[in-house]
Amino acid sequence: MVTDLTRRKLLKMTLTSASVVSASTMSGCSMLLPLGGDQQIMQVSGKPAIIGCSRRLSGGYAAVVADTSGTPLYQFPLPARGHGIAVQKNGAWAAAFGRRPGQYMQVFNYQTGEQLPLVVAKPDRYFYGHGVFSPDGQYLYATEGERGTSRGIIGVYRITTETINARVEKVSELTGFGIGPHEVVLADVNTLAIGVGGVHTQGRTPVNLASMQPALVYLDIATGKVDEQAVLADKQLSIRHLSVTESGDVVCGQQYRGEPDHAAPLVAVHQRGKALQHLHAEEEDWLRFNHYIASIASLDGYILATSPRGNCYGVWRKSDRQLIDIKPLIDASGVGVINNNWVVGSGSGKMLTVSQHGQLVTNISPVLWDNHWSVLD
Repeated sequence: MVTDLTRRKLLKMTLTSASVVSASTMSGCSMLLPLGGDQQIMQVSGKPAIIGCSRRLSGGYAAVVADTSGTPLYQFPLPARGHGIAVQKNGAWAAAFGRRPGQYMQVFNYQTGEQLPLVVAKPDRYFYGHGVFSPDGQYLYATEGERGTSRGIIGVYRITTETINARVEKVSELTGFGIGPHEVVLADVNTLAIGVGGVHTQGRTPVNLASMQPALVYLDIATGKVDEQAVLADKQLSIRHLSVTESGDVVCGQQYRGEPDHAAPLVAVHQRGKALQHLHAEEEDWLRFNHYIASIASLDGYILATSPRGNCYGVWRKSDRQLIDIKPLIDASGVGVINNNWVVGSGSGKMLTVSQHGQLVTNISPVLWDNHWSVLD
């Protein structure tokens, strides 16, 4: 439950973040909050390309906007560990979500650093760590849960960015699609795709592993009704992380909740109107992913998926769903596409550039990236 003390801490963090933003906005230069040490203003060059959450060497957490090399352009503190980042398709706004069970959502302008007032979860709600903007950028859809039941909710927020009255306002909730939703993406301009994990938790402790009902659910944005849902035969494969391919298929990464020595397939692809199809790998390869897939991105008919728990990433050929490569990477985290190559981050500060045919470049980033990031178009 969100205590009064926690709420006071979140409000204090809101005021601290606001002071950082006002300084950067007034000076016209980017703010850089170092991974260790006090806040300081630094002139930086580069163009925003990657946005993600991170942890700081000195303690605490931050949201980071970086260039293509992973060098921070600016960053600001988060009140607790962050998870996913949502980005406007044709705008300058983004949102960072607290890690499940998250207590906050922070909307900010990734070009200027301006932050809107922190959204704090109500006592009977929490954030699952992911969200997505509407095609026109005016609304933000966030995965949420009801405390005590884990009932799945899509919180619908209106984003108002006028200077005088900038705010984030919850206008409705969509529900009735299952419990334990995690990532949500736009399947098309009218439809949300939701990875429904099916796990009822108390805090982070699962309490229904024997009866969980995961699903990939398609929700009509206008009506809130379920258009379609796809399920896996193994009900202990909790569907969590999603990505949409160039052809419009949805790839989902799972967290396996069954026996530790079982080599469960952790990535599947779905075409509307058809059944979910597992990607293929040898048992020993699946076990290397340690039962967890974090971030996924497709590129020219290939799929890359990371596993921070398995300290590795894998590349599959989509046409026959075969694993063609698996590589070690400590705390493998976010993945996206820049200049027709994947960029893969890690919680250890490494940043890789990868093609369909293998690793090209390894950089060291000063950022200890969390499980996900968003790459700007």
